[in-house]
Amino acid sequence: MMTLALLSTACAAEKQQIVSVGGSITEIIYALGAQDRIVAVDTTSLYPPEALRTKPNVGYLRQLSAEGVLSQNPTLMIAAEGAGPADTLGLLKSAGLRIVLLDEQPSARSVIDKIDEIGRLLDLKEPAQALSTKVSKEFEALDARRKAIVKPLRVMVILGFQSGRAMAAGRKTAADAMIALAGGVNAAGGMDNYKQLSDEAVIEAAPDAVVMAQRGDDDAAPSSIFDQGAFKATPAAATHKLIQMNANYMLGFGPRTAQAAHDLMSKLYPDTAPATSKP
Repeated sequence: MMTLALLSTACAAEKQQIVSVGGSITEIIYALGAQDRIVAVDTTSLYPPEALRTKPNVGYLRQLSAEGVLSQNPTLMIAAEGAGPADTLGLLKSAGLRIVLLDEQPSARSVIDKIDEIGRLLDLKEPAQALSTKVSKEFEALDARRKAIVKPLRVMVILGFQSGRAMAAGRKTAADAMIALAGGVNAAGGMDNYKQLSDEAVIEAAPDAVVMAQRGDDDAAPSSIFDQGAFKATPAAATHKLIQMNANYMLGFGPRTAQAAHDLMSKLYPDTAPATSKP
């Protein structure tokens, strides 16, 4: 027979109707087995693929519509910090919707904290503890392997090309944090955020490896990168060190982040960190 405490928890869970705004948030809710409580997601909720395929879409997390969110009759919106716009959040709060904004700093600590907080919000503390313990152990294993790297490589993460110039990741980005987790040095670390690089900046950055953040299924041949402009003169071109990774997997900073960092490390340093998984 169900106790009163368990009955109360079950009833609370049944009443939860969640709008999940942010790819890592949606991924965590699915990892906790609470996807049935989600009534809508945003366009950044790319993993697992069934999230966008089976749930109503309320749009991009920074361009939410109050009407679109409220039409799903949610009781709770869990959103990544930076969701908005602010006037939309104000309208949603005025309508009585509870909104919880979670820190999206790209770090191992932030991933663990998000798992724990979502577990608390969903009253799923035990599954959240199991997941955070698993992810913490993966980060610990990553730390141990990183310490074995003798000579860190200079790594440049590219999101694409605009007018022939690379859009690269500098400091204060998820890519910068991922490079560090994987034991590299950001070759574009002399700038902040994502910016286009001039030929002079590419040559000065001198990357040993170039990482392409893929948003589709197309694979780029090393020649398509290293035949372009200043990239011909980089150390990466000499060894054709081109790595391609799914952008959401590499930059999402959700439960798979340690696995993604392991996989990037294994490609940067094949003798140090064997790949652990596929996105």
